[in-house]
Parts: sequence; structure tokens; C-alpha cells
Amino acid sequence: MNFLKSIFGGSEENKESSLDWNALNDVSQFEKIKEESKSICVVVFKHSTRCGISRFALNNFEATYKIPTDDAKLYFLDILNHRDVSNAVAKEFGVIHESPQLLIIKNGKVVYNESHGQIDAEEIAKFI
Repeated sequence: MNFLKSIFGGSEENKESSLDWNALNDVSQFEKIKEESKSICVVVFKHSTRCGISRFALNNFEATYKIPTDDAKLYFLDILNHRDVSNAVAKEFGVIHESPQLLIIKNGKVVYNESHGQIDAEEIAKFI
């Protein structure tokens, strides 16, 4: 997506993602996400654009993610540009803030929460 291209400053990361990311950049989106999660698995990836570990986790996730777009909706949260949203995610969904971090939301609640090297795209299939 083009918004991801604009987030990454390095030439190495100017490639477009093969995944259909939706930007999560406002707290007002929480109600929509909770509602969507009643009919489709919602995946939120919290990413720090200045962190090599976060970049590695994101690249690994994108390389191994195989869930069809009809089965899960992906949201991308740039925590450096939207730290207020990241803090609100922690409070709203009862998780400790980490980065990188992956949340799976079903029926308005976090059912999976992992960070750093433990982020595993294959784990998502268990929640579909």
C-alpha cells in the first residue's frame, strides 16, 4: 500500500507490501474494529519505523502471512506517528504496550497478543 511506502524512509523499505493493510491512526477507529471483529478476525500490527527488530518482525510476518483477505482484516499502527493511538490500544484492549506487537481481536476482545520474535503469522490461522 502507498501509505506504508510513505512511512518507511529507507530505500530498503520503500517496497510495497503484498498485504492489504488498513491504517490505524485514530482512536475513533476502535468501535469500528470491535464491530468488525464480530464477523471477521481483526489483526493489528504495531510497528516502530525506527526499530530494526520491529522491521525484521514486520518483514517476517509479511513473508509468511497466508490468510485470505475475506478471513481477516489487517490494521497497521505506526507507533512513532500515532503513539496516542498505541497507548489507547493498550488501555482499550487491556494489553501492555510493546513494539513490535501483534494483536488478534475477535468479538471485541484480544484473543492473541505477542511481540518481538514471538510474532508468528501462522498462529493467526488458529483464530480464524
